Amino acid sequence: MLHKNRLFTPGPTPLLPAAQTAMASFTAHHRTADFKALFQRVLADMKEFIGTKNDVLVLACSGTGVMEASVSNLTSPGDKVLVLTAGKFGERWTGLAKAFGCNVDVLSVPYGETFSLEDIRARVTPNVRAVFVQATESSTGARHDVQGIAKIVRAQGDDTLLVVDAITGLGTTHLDVDDWGVDVIIGGSQKALMMPPGLAYCAVSERAWKRMDATTSPRFYFDMRKERKSAAKGETAYTPATSLFAALGAALEFVRGMGKGDLAKGREELVNNAELCAEMTRAGAKALGLKLYASTPAAALTAISAPDGLDSGKIVKEFRESFDAVVANGQGEMKGKLFRIAHIGYYDYLDTIGILGALEHVLARVTDKSVEYGVSVRAAQQVYARSHEVALAAR
Repeated sequence: MLHKNRLFTPGPTPLLPAAQTAMASFTAHHRTADFKALFQRVLADMKEFIGTKNDVLVLACSGTGVMEASVSNLTSPGDKVLVLTAGKFGERWTGLAKAFGCNVDVLSVPYGETFSLEDIRARVTPNVRAVFVQATESSTGARHDVQGIAKIVRAQGDDTLLVVDAITGLGTTHLDVDDWGVDVIIGGSQKALMMPPGLAYCAVSERAWKRMDATTSPRFYFDMRKERKSAAKGETAYTPATSLFAALGAALEFVRGMGKGDLAKGREELVNNAELCAEMTRAGAKALGLKLYASTPAAALTAISAPDGLDSGKIVKEFRESFDAVVANGQGEMKGKLFRIAHIGYYDYLDTIGILGALEHVLARVTDKSVEYGVSVRAAQQVYARSHEVALAAR
């Protein structure tokens, strides 16, 4: 049969056609009125997309670049910080904080698990200058309680800042950034915004801006104050990724269309879409007798444990060879133990039904167990039907 390449990875994700077109056709120089107008419009829209009144920066880098910027701008060597880690990306926070000379207290839980709020409360003391955490640990598919963590941090007053890597959380999780008191929240273009990698963004609270005046860690390209000053004039401090900004503008218009002209409502619809695709996938996996890897599963992706005795790499390989579909293997020590199916960004009902149908064939080919064809698809359809009935009743 004809094969169409399809990405089901939690980043990069499938590209929005309108973003591809905008990116391919944009030619404006970055120090012109045309780009200035695009840049200012995008920054204003990004506030709506994130759901914040705080200043937003968009930088030409990966999400890790803004993770680094949050450490270098908000800490000084010797500062005590708390890292909450439950996977590979939590471990990245640890590496970054140590690289900038922080005194790092690490609260870790096993992969696939999430944190006890009581354990966090015991570690957030007045001398902790910042707390770093993921909204979604995309290496394990786990979701963390950002609201609960923020409540603990804010109880310390303004001396402790909360920094959230929401690179796969924004656009898949309902996050109330300002009301919860998140000081820095970080996203990336190649996730829910349905674009290629290359842009990372963040919203920064006034508490965090004030902290930057006192910190002494070195910074140059990732000097947030410099970018804020330039953004106020409708410019970037350094050469921006102009075509990616055009794609970002198109992506934000698409999300606005999901909300029938209201970008904030469109963001809610985008999150609801991910939540529904994830719920369908979880139901389908369970119907096949598979186990979810995460104790508190996220909507950005579903991490599924490989059947006993089977290397998940065989599942990943069979998806590619039989259907040209790319699902993600586990990372690091999780490689071979799980596979991950994404729902972040440009996925819909048919994508979800299709990947579950393909999963049935994959399992039939790589295991010695009989597979009842249609069982996972039926379970997912039932989830969708219930959701559709609820939506009709709410109209």
